[in-house]
Amino acid sequence: MTDPIRSVVLTGASGGLGRALAAELAAPGRRMLLMGRNAQRLAEAAGAARARGAEVETAAVPLTETAALSRCLQEFDAAHPVDLLIANAGVKTGNRGGIEPAVQAERVIAVNLTATIHAVQALLPAMCARRRGRIAIVGSLAAVAPHGDLLSYSATKAGLQAYATALRRSLAGSGVGVTAVIPGFMDTPMTDRQKGPAPMLMPPARAARIVARGLERGRATIAFPLPLIIGAWLGERLPAPLADRIMARYRAEILPDPDEAAGG
Repeated sequence: MTDPIRSVVLTGASGGLGRALAAELAAPGRRMLLMGRNAQRLAEAAGAARARGAEVETAAVPLTETAALSRCLQEFDAAHPVDLLIANAGVKTGNRGGIEPAVQAERVIAVNLTATIHAVQALLPAMCARRRGRIAIVGSLAAVAPHGDLLSYSATKAGLQAYATALRRSLAGSGVGVTAVIPGFMDTPMTDRQKGPAPMLMPPARAARIVARGLERGRATIAFPLPLIIGAWLGERLPAPLADRIMARYRAEILPDPDEAAGG
């Protein structure tokens, strides 16, 4: 980004990558709104960002409550015009044998896809009016190579990648940039719940540095680690039986999310 980043909104700030991004992006003179569902981890993320000089506000607004989400974002934007929105929040749930409860799939779609679109639309008119800013949408390797044990998760991440691409094309010439972030496996509690192979596992702090550097350069896509992303992309271009056989090596059991079980 060529313009200075003075005001940042980050959803999913209490999670692994989000928490690391909160610390990585924090700087003196920068105002941040950190959003997350785990109050304790959100407070810790805010404390780390404040220690690096940022002025930080937090909000535990459920992302699926559209009116409350929009109001929170627009009130923050009115006081601190947002230069960077990072839509990072997401949930991951599993399935086996193609069986996934409808209520589970609806929850994943609501949080990962629908809430992200609502967050973007809450801030987009003001960003377009100012003709500046950037929107970063965090997807997943599962968008590149859909995972048989992550039905709704894969679908929502593929949807986010398509939405980011379409939004970038729609906003061409508006002054507002769009970045699709496509991370591989990171050493986070979310990955810990995926009991199966996790090649090229990356510490979230390193991932956050890669994302921050890509945003500073105004990249349309930030995908990492590159060998894994390229391998997944090429694998999906093989004949379906062969691609399916390769992906079968990555079958995994997805353990329940304790925050979801607690209603977080």
